[in-house]
Amino acid sequence: MIFDPESFEPEHFRWSFEEGVATVTLNRPERKNPLTFESYAELRDTFRQLVYAPAVKALVVMGAGGNFSSGGDVHEIIGPLTGMDMPGLLAFTRMTGDLVKAMRACPQPIVAALDGVCVGAGAIVAMASDMRLATPATKTAFLFTRVGLAGCDMGACAILPRIIGQGRASELLFTGRVMTAEEGERWGFHNRLVEAGALLNDAQALARSLATGPTFAHGITKTQLNTEWAVSLETAIEMEAQAQAICMATNDFRRAFEAFAAKRTPEFKGD
Repeated sequence: MIFDPESFEPEHFRWSFEEGVATVTLNRPERKNPLTFESYAELRDTFRQLVYAPAVKALVVMGAGGNFSSGGDVHEIIGPLTGMDMPGLLAFTRMTGDLVKAMRACPQPIVAALDGVCVGAGAIVAMASDMRLATPATKTAFLFTRVGLAGCDMGACAILPRIIGQGRASELLFTGRVMTAEEGERWGFHNRLVEAGALLNDAQALARSLATGPTFAHGITKTQLNTEWAVSLETAIEMEAQAQAICMATNDFRRAFEAFAAKRTPEFKGD
């Protein structure tokens, strides 16, 4: 079943779609955009459906009101969790992890537009995105230890060290301290810093540039970035040989050659 981005109307976040780019906006600005049981599940289901959304070429994820996300809602998630039995707790942690799996499995590149508070599960959503633009006011914290939990939440111990390195990830996950915007850029968590007034425009411009590229090939790139984490170099090279051969059989590859030969810009169509 094809997912229709034009008619999609989520209940727990805002959605817009234009020029091949979908924008997901966490929209509880009065509480700094916390996540709830319901928004976790709807986000997870949405990213899963994007596998069946060829019209969506790239995504932007952002928060409303000058903050990205304050993470799990204290009253609507953390409070109820203290009263759950182990099966209930495990069902919850598996559901939150499934959101990260769905983000990584969807073929579209995801650009996170970060501002203000970006903590807890909000920091995880940023981490699970493919690229991150941030403002100088962005404060990111994996603050799980500060509420008595382990830093190994929603794939953080697997993904964060691959972005910023083992030592820096260890510091953030053990201490729960804030990573400043400048640190985030210097360490490679943020692709770049932009002023708050330009954040959405710059994030959507980046997403549009990806949307006009060879989107089938982008999906292959994302798949290989995910699957080559745990294989030998020999296996990775063979996987990439097969993946690139598949891309060489696409019409986009032929279009690029013909455009190059004619000294014009190629128009990719994703097939």
